[in-house]
Amino acid sequence: MRGIDSLLPGGKGVWIPIDHGVSDYPVDGLENLEKLIKDIAHADAIVAQKGVVSKYAQIGANMVAHLSVSTRHAGNRSSDKILVGSVEESMSRGAKGVSVQVNMGSPDEPEMIERLGSITQDSHYLNCPVLGMIYPRGENLQIMEGDDTQGAAHAARLAFEMGCDVVKTKWTGSIESFRKVTSAVPIPVLIAGGPAGSSTEEVLTIVHKAMQAGGGGVCMGRHVFSHQSPGKMVTALKMIIHQGADVKTAMSDSGL
Repeated sequence: MRGIDSLLPGGKGVWIPIDHGVSDYPVDGLENLEKLIKDIAHADAIVAQKGVVSKYAQIGANMVAHLSVSTRHAGNRSSDKILVGSVEESMSRGAKGVSVQVNMGSPDEPEMIERLGSITQDSHYLNCPVLGMIYPRGENLQIMEGDDTQGAAHAARLAFEMGCDVVKTKWTGSIESFRKVTSAVPIPVLIAGGPAGSSTEEVLTIVHKAMQAGGGGVCMGRHVFSHQSPGKMVTALKMIIHQGADVKTAMSDSGL
């Protein structure tokens, strides 16, 4: 599937986004990117902004260029993710895929969807995999009656129907509800990190449940790069996602 096998071996992936320094900085864990990338290079993919891809792609990790940007200083437009690059440029910088964010329910949702569509169009012709980071969380979000996924199934469906090869969205809180998300699309569904302040065991338990519900893995940032042992966290995630390990085995064998 368009060069995606190395990023999603067996249709599953441990993707670590480290693009947070654009929207916010300082961020714990992102102070020394070279050290971090070397530590987590065994992840299936690292999602980063294009300058980071150019500087560190030679380390050997699979890099995915995130093309969506806003900062905390944009006031009422802070949820509006604008495009800051192209598919062709990203590939020339060493990226093996690209990523675009849409905040469903944001006043700027239409423009973000249009940007996603332009990137999936270019990616189609250039044979480049696309991750859709689709978050149902804007102020205009209207959850349909009876939707216990709280918009996550719709987010996954939007990504698929817009031409994405893989989607990142939120964990819905239960195996039963998340199964409705994964069954809504024929592409892998990666979950974002769990609630802030969650313990390592709590985070890994959520991941294990997501896999039981047919999940495709994780696209998890802060719970990895801000962890005291990011590399070991990636190892534990890979054990759960690729090997089907339980949480205690993954923690023990990874050294967490």
